[in-house]
Amino acid sequence: MRLYPTHAAFHLSLAGAAVMSLGLATRTPAVVAYGGAMLLALAIGRAYSRISIMRLRKAGFEMTWVAKRRVIRTTRGAEIIIMAELRNRGDHAIRAVQIRPIASSMLSAHATPDTIDIPPRGTVQVAVHLNAIRVGRWGVHGMALEARGNVAGGETTYEAPLMFAAPFGVEVLPRTARAFTHPIIGGRSQRAVESGRPSRAAGEGDEIRELRDHVTGDPFKRIAWKASARRGRLLVRSMDRNERDVVWIFVDASVDLWAGPLGQAPLDRAIDEVASLAAKIVERGDRVGFVVCASRLRTWLPPSSDKAQVSSILFALASAASLVDEDRCDLDEAELAQRVSEHARPLDPRFFAVHRPGDLDALAARAAQLRGRGPFAPRVPFARSPRDQAFRHYLAAFGIEVPPRSEGEQERAHHAMVPLFDRMLRERTKPTQVHIYSPAPSPSSPILAALQRLRRRRIAVTWILPGFSEYDPESLDVGKPIDSLEDAVDRAVRIRVGASRARGELLLRTLGIRSRRVS
Repeated sequence: MRLYPTHAAFHLSLAGAAVMSLGLATRTPAVVAYGGAMLLALAIGRAYSRISIMRLRKAGFEMTWVAKRRVIRTTRGAEIIIMAELRNRGDHAIRAVQIRPIASSMLSAHATPDTIDIPPRGTVQVAVHLNAIRVGRWGVHGMALEARGNVAGGETTYEAPLMFAAPFGVEVLPRTARAFTHPIIGGRSQRAVESGRPSRAAGEGDEIRELRDHVTGDPFKRIAWKASARRGRLLVRSMDRNERDVVWIFVDASVDLWAGPLGQAPLDRAIDEVASLAAKIVERGDRVGFVVCASRLRTWLPPSSDKAQVSSILFALASAASLVDEDRCDLDEAELAQRVSEHARPLDPRFFAVHRPGDLDALAARAAQLRGRGPFAPRVPFARSPRDQAFRHYLAAFGIEVPPRSEGEQERAHHAMVPLFDRMLRERTKPTQVHIYSPAPSPSSPILAALQRLRRRRIAVTWILPGFSEYDPESLDVGKPIDSLEDAVDRAVRIRVGASRARGELLLRTLGIRSRRVS
């Protein structure tokens, strides 16, 4: 057990040493004795603090969460409060200072109050405030504090750091989830009818919906020739359709799109956008299918118009934030083992008795045994070896984040979408609309041919482009002088982002695909 002096103890030791030095210099025994008494009091205080902390740990000083469930659900940007209870089973009062929760960096966390006095055999509750920054499944791993003895109502001069391992899970969903995570009342009566009234979405029908500009792929029979002659450009009639749409949403969850400030990365904003779009589709009675892919398929949900489909989409988006798979994370096996060892050590009292340093097989076996104590039950992550998979599975079960792979996977994501489009077309319910969230494809991307096949089948395709707020080209001040290398790099990046975006929008426009940006 390590003890650390408080600020008062440190200043008192300096004062005692200075008084003793002054007494020795002036050869005044009384001054020397006074300074020595100050240092002796510090030594006695250290011994008392050690005894107090040892008694406290032996009698039992524990922390538990005051919650019925091990996982709490919230939405991005919302603040939640969970209560923790500190219990002193000893016969001496204790003061806890600098109380702080140990949580994932995807959660902003602080405790109130941060200093408490716990009476003998008493309990005190502490409120832990959590603010969800990013969608995903993140862990609150426990609580840390500095414990001090309490002598006649005053603090001792030394403190001991203590850490309580108490795993707790926070599942963060998109903002749209607030209206869909509550139990559905009404059962089948809540389901929208799948035929009946005409929908207010574009399609084949007898009633004119609007006049819009002609795009590549529009049939000539829909051209409004008189209106086109009056306005000097080709316009087509958009009709109301009399049957429900089958809408598919494809989300590119490449690690590239997590770049940027927490909560402001392109995929952070896209998740809220996609969740809102799916909710609107279901609310108007249409069926929606959902696909998440990166370098490989991550989620496939067949089309449905039930409200439960929106909940499934929200949970799939929460899983999209996971980077624990081997093809999305830069950590090798040794680095994974180090993270698992650091987390399991305070969680398992028998850790040192079971695990020998360097024995990764024993650590993987122990991690598999401890995984059941985690708040989450995640899917088995992708890995090339069982040992590596055991480490990654442990980290996912406790909501421990890992760094993303530095090498991007956007091009591989576009390659992975091509067979998924073919699979979508083989479904029994044929799609009428497809929404794709991804950066614009390059001119040589194989996804272009797949998009042309969709357009030949008269499927309306909308490409949703991510926004890069940190390097938004529209905020570039061309007249501003370049004063440093940093300004030059910033301007070059903004120009490149703007050129790439404009080139992609032009390419999509030539294919007859509408594009829009996430705000």
